[in-house]
Amino acid sequence: RRGEGVGRRALVPDMLTELAVGSLFFPTLFALCKRGLSRLQLPGWGEADAIIVASRVVSTVQAVMASTAGLVIVRSCRSNILESRHWLANTYVMFAVPYFAYDIYAMYLCHWHKRRVKEHDQGRQPPLATFRSYLRKDMLMIVHHSVMFAVCFPVSVFLRDDRGDFFVGALFLAEVSTPFVCLGKLLVMYGQQHTLLHKFNGALMLLSFFMCRVALFPCLYWAYGQHAGLPLHRVPLELPAHVNVCALLLAAPQLYWFTLICRGALRLFRKGRSRPPHVNGWAGAGRPKEEGGAPSE
Repeated sequence: RRGEGVGRRALVPDMLTELAVGSLFFPTLFALCKRGLSRLQLPGWGEADAIIVASRVVSTVQAVMASTAGLVIVRSCRSNILESRHWLANTYVMFAVPYFAYDIYAMYLCHWHKRRVKEHDQGRQPPLATFRSYLRKDMLMIVHHSVMFAVCFPVSVFLRDDRGDFFVGALFLAEVSTPFVCLGKLLVMYGQQHTLLHKFNGALMLLSFFMCRVALFPCLYWAYGQHAGLPLHRVPLELPAHVNVCALLLAAPQLYWFTLICRGALRLFRKGRSRPPHVNGWAGAGRPKEEGGAPSE
């Protein structure tokens, strides 16, 4: 135990470096994307467009990196899902945890700019009212992100005794659906929800969200059962209660969001073939409602 403690202390500088790199990377990428997008000379294109699109770009980049890391970890650790190790499991957690804090701010920034567009028609509202509406609209996502860096981060790095890298990598794969969610939000924002691209992206979003966020948890239970020689229905009974509780807390919002996505898809399907007039820019889009019910990642 003394040797393990010394080893962990020796890793602290590396962990702090990874945390610092992540803390710089995501806000810097957002600032660069916003600056580049702000220079686009498009009809109706404004600062709100640049900020909203930049936030989606950063979310997509993070999702691609997390999914790639998860795939590498899962492939490397599948021979022994409990004991096999891969350096990316802890390294990417340390690098990515600042993203969740950044994204809470980015979501508020997007919400604030959307409210500014509405205020041209409805009159300016006090900042506190804008903040309260942000909390009402995105409370579940705020709680999700807060739990990720306040609970999941210390558990995955410090409390699992260097076991289960396979499961950490598998959870990274939940981000596979995020690029499709982001693209779908942007297509709706610009009035393109009746295009073939939106329908194709929606199908991929539904499939990837179900496979990588909903079906992921039964698959992890099945994988543990195969490792331990247990049938699937016995696995929850053999695992510690806190493991089942954590899995349930992680799975519950995914089921809720998947239900919203399905409801949004049905609404679009039932709307018929009427097409909205083509518009450019968030302001020019007449503040279209973001349908589809996907999480604002």
